[in-house]
Amino acid sequence: MLVDYLQRGVLAGTIGGVCYGGYLAAVANPLVEYMEELDHEAGHGHEHAHDATESAHAVSETTTAVVSVGSGVLWGILLGGLFALAFYFLEPALPGRGRVKAVVLAGAGFLTVSVTPWLVLPPATPGAEQALGPDARIVLYACLMVLGAIVATGSILGYRLTTARTGDWRVGVVAGVVPVVVTVAVLPLVTPTITTTPLPAALVTAFQGLTVLSQAALWAIVAASFAWLHDRARMVDDAASTKKEPIAA
Repeated sequence: MLVDYLQRGVLAGTIGGVCYGGYLAAVANPLVEYMEELDHEAGHGHEHAHDATESAHAVSETTTAVVSVGSGVLWGILLGGLFALAFYFLEPALPGRGRVKAVVLAGAGFLTVSVTPWLVLPPATPGAEQALGPDARIVLYACLMVLGAIVATGSILGYRLTTARTGDWRVGVVAGVVPVVVTVAVLPLVTPTITTTPLPAALVTAFQGLTVLSQAALWAIVAASFAWLHDRARMVDDAASTKKEPIAA
């Protein structure tokens, strides 16, 4: 049973990874290159400008695109496998039915892995200066992921408890959304800014927004693909069970 879930997760992750890799090659890479050029023009990184130029010429755009697609697929497969494992163990506890469970799990995962950490450690842009070292950022990111998991769990429990008491799923949705809204609104206000960048604020905001949306889209595609594969497998199993039932005399 677990192997079946993993197979669906890997296939769903491959579908999402191909889409994400295409985004990296077609949108993210050109945008990063443009931002790097702006950073150099602003007077940052001049000491390495010659080396950077040589490296840029040494690696062709085609090779960069292939690497981007490959890394996107690998990330999608990893995400799909983890999604399948989580769905296998948490499916009974997830609210809703069928595909709703997959959507809820994807939302909880996105909140845990990306949204909550990015409220304090936003996606880095070219030329950004970090106030914390790599080790400190890794530890902080892990702690923020734990916080995100707690918020996601509280949101699901709030929905289930409120719905059970009131009998109205709409009130449950409101109760489930409250912890997320509070976290998104309060966390950036109580944490210091630990990154600075010389690039225009509008460009940085656009880049970070695209990063968030691309990850959200990846989670959504993985969840939708997994749910479709899961439902299809159940339909096949039900059809096989029906054929095996003996015909009453």
